[in-house]
Amino acid sequence: MTQHDRVPLTLIGGLSPTANTRLTDTLRAGDPGTAVVHHDLRHIGSGVVRRRLQLGHRDQLTALELAHGCVSCTLREDLLPLLRRLGRMPEVRRILVRLDPAMEPEPVSWALHHVLVGDRPVLADLRIEAVYSALDHASWFEAATGEDTLAECGLQASAEDERTLAQVALAQVEFADVLVLDGVATDGWSAARTAAVLDRVAPTAPRVELAGADGSTLRAAVPAEARRGELTDQHGALLRGQPPLHTDCGICLFTFTARRPFHPQRLHAAIDVLLDGVVRTRGRAWVASQPDVAFWIESAGGGLGIGHAGGWLAAAEGPEWLEVSPERRTLAALRWDPAFGDRAQELVIVAHQAIPEEIEAALHGALLTDEELAAGEQAWLRYPDPFGSWHEEPCADNELAPGRHDAGAQTGKDDTL
Repeated sequence: MTQHDRVPLTLIGGLSPTANTRLTDTLRAGDPGTAVVHHDLRHIGSGVVRRRLQLGHRDQLTALELAHGCVSCTLREDLLPLLRRLGRMPEVRRILVRLDPAMEPEPVSWALHHVLVGDRPVLADLRIEAVYSALDHASWFEAATGEDTLAECGLQASAEDERTLAQVALAQVEFADVLVLDGVATDGWSAARTAAVLDRVAPTAPRVELAGADGSTLRAAVPAEARRGELTDQHGALLRGQPPLHTDCGICLFTFTARRPFHPQRLHAAIDVLLDGVVRTRGRAWVASQPDVAFWIESAGGGLGIGHAGGWLAAAEGPEWLEVSPERRTLAALRWDPAFGDRAQELVIVAHQAIPEEIEAALHGALLTDEELAAGEQAWLRYPDPFGSWHEEPCADNELAPGRHDAGAQTGKDDTL
């Protein structure tokens, strides 16, 4: 089956259920061959997910009882098999997946690419045509720069979900091919600040006003070079497109780079500087006490996450050159250090109320001193490490990985498919 022959699949995300619904209805209008799938996660803490399937004149609601109430189980046990079945139905010409407000599109795309349904992933039969993010003009900026958690807003995807609205809001727009704005901004200043943030975190995504737009307009807005579900290479370029580097409405973008490692304790003490007045931080970090592993740091609003992004190419157990993307090989070759290889600090920071010079000073203060650097790796390994050993919960809701857990039992009557 060629890429052209596969049924097109569109992912629709966003924090606002109203904007999501309006966008989905606009994309579906007038096409009885478009199937719409939506999983409502509001009762997932009780192990129940409500799935709505629309196709032609059918509008079917199904209550699903999951053995383990989480987003990963919802994807593996129901959404992915359902998409596989829909893709084989002759009357289905297009599929729209309206994501729950708590869902980020990139983990869903990862599952579409990698999780097997039967003997192959869903994208063996389907293709991602576009990823849209619907934004409410009146509320998006406050969500993206605030400290409210999903739990505080009644949107958490599980009892263990500690993400902030800002983390989800920014992840949704950064992965989108098109941003669709709905409603009216509270005032001109709010609209200008929203535009300034979007210019810097999603510079390649066109913005379309939903009012007056139809399905053809929205589909035509997808750029030819859109990523269409392409997964993020955590060792690739951190800036997509050409975001503006000047300050606008108090919003500014700047980078922090260094060719020496962080001291683990000083980094741990300094890292709060990425939370106060910072809209977004993304990038790689090199920590002296774990010299073979690249750290991935993301912050948004009042939430911050730190994880592993795999080994450096220079590490003894790191990936081979031919195993990584051409982009990563090129970037590594350009910055290769005779002693430390591709190890480096690279963070992109979008600030709102913070002072860039203060952030840079705090991060520079967390780097090894000349004396510490000269002591060498054996001394670094003895540093107390507050980041500790890495542990993954068996069912993390905001991240999917192969083999995280086995699919459990599921019940839910479905008379159509």
